[in-house]
Amino acid sequence: MLRLTWVQPEDLLGHELRQARLDGREPKAIEARWRAAGGPDAPERAGASPHRVSRYLRLLAEDLLDELADLPSRLADDEPTDLARIRARCPDWPTGRSVTAPDPLALEAAWLGRAIGCLLGKPVEKLPLDGIRALARATGNWPLSTWFTARGVPGDLLAAHPWNRRSAATSLAENIDGMPEDDDLNYPLLNLLLLQRHGRAFTTDDVARLWLEELPPGRTFTAERVAHRNLLAGIEPPHTARHRNPFREWIGALIRADMHGWSNPGDPAAAAEQAHRDAVLTHTANGVYAAMFTAAVIATAATGTHDVHACLRAGRAVVPARSRLAEAIDHAVRLATVTDDFDDVVDELHAVYGPTHHWVHALPNTALTVAALTHAGGDFTGSVCRAVSGGWDTDSNGATAGSIAGLLAGSPGALPDRWRAPLKNRLATTVADFDGTGFDALAHLTHLEATRP
Repeated sequence: MLRLTWVQPEDLLGHELRQARLDGREPKAIEARWRAAGGPDAPERAGASPHRVSRYLRLLAEDLLDELADLPSRLADDEPTDLARIRARCPDWPTGRSVTAPDPLALEAAWLGRAIGCLLGKPVEKLPLDGIRALARATGNWPLSTWFTARGVPGDLLAAHPWNRRSAATSLAENIDGMPEDDDLNYPLLNLLLLQRHGRAFTTDDVARLWLEELPPGRTFTAERVAHRNLLAGIEPPHTARHRNPFREWIGALIRADMHGWSNPGDPAAAAEQAHRDAVLTHTANGVYAAMFTAAVIATAATGTHDVHACLRAGRAVVPARSRLAEAIDHAVRLATVTDDFDDVVDELHAVYGPTHHWVHALPNTALTVAALTHAGGDFTGSVCRAVSGGWDTDSNGATAGSIAGLLAGSPGALPDRWRAPLKNRLATTVADFDGTGFDALAHLTHLEATRP
């Protein structure tokens, strides 16, 4: 039996009930109807529940998803998705521009950093925090400072906390052989292709067409898979982001943001606006802000003239001041600034977000990445290791922290050899003709787009 992940209506309903509470809607009456009918909870870690429900429950889930979408939100005024309204709620929206040509070596370090951070996080993706800590401690790798390994890990510990089954064969220290395919690298490649075809003035419709032409649905997850399904059902952007899409504030748009920052060095506002046009295909509100924030941070880092704290402040300026993401970023910065032990920072973040947010939601993951970068002062190894060691979406958080810290490092040679060497300047992907491409070549192509008139 094929249980395709992230699209089963009965699973989407459980996620939508949680999302409704987070974004200021009151789903009690609808939830009561679902429970009375015997409706299940959404799976906590997997993308689909293991068993098919009755036809009645499936049809009921579809109807209730539509009813939930119509509920009013008390947060709507503070958390818009329209760009003009977002800008109006950002009192410090960037106005000055210090546009400069990016250093190709810094771009190569950013591509490498993204790959390294992603690869570091892949074997422990979906594992609980205590499992990540136990696996690293079992090999003397705590605080985390290098690749995970299965060598020396007791069998009972591996039985309790098995490596991510899709990643273990390509992402443990003993078997890394180049950068394996991952959506955290596929999306920057897609956006490189987007800029090559349409330039920085691309539209959301251009993004949608590119996905239909170049992105296999099986390589998508959460909001991106739902949006892909919606496009094939004839639903047009930006409605693709809301129709039966409970993942619209998860991390998917954030992991697509790097190219928008790399192609707008010194112009965080332009980077954020570009990220917005991409993000609204699949996301709304805080899911969109997370992408805009990341793009603006990267655009500022790409100048080579700002430290990580200035970069994070630039990103914060494009996030609506009274949004939940703004609160999460501010809290993470404060916490990381005053707390010496990063484990204590992570424990506090998990106490705040763990009970209410899914492990792929944009709020806890953005907060963790910000805390990691702040606590490490932008140092490459410190940033990626802190981001991954904090749990949740480990490969995505490692990738984003690695991209930013790689830019700040300024060149591939500034990244320790233990991180660079196993990647062998080679990336695997199903995107267009990029399979096997080197990070130096990707940096060159990115530089061409960043300097295109």
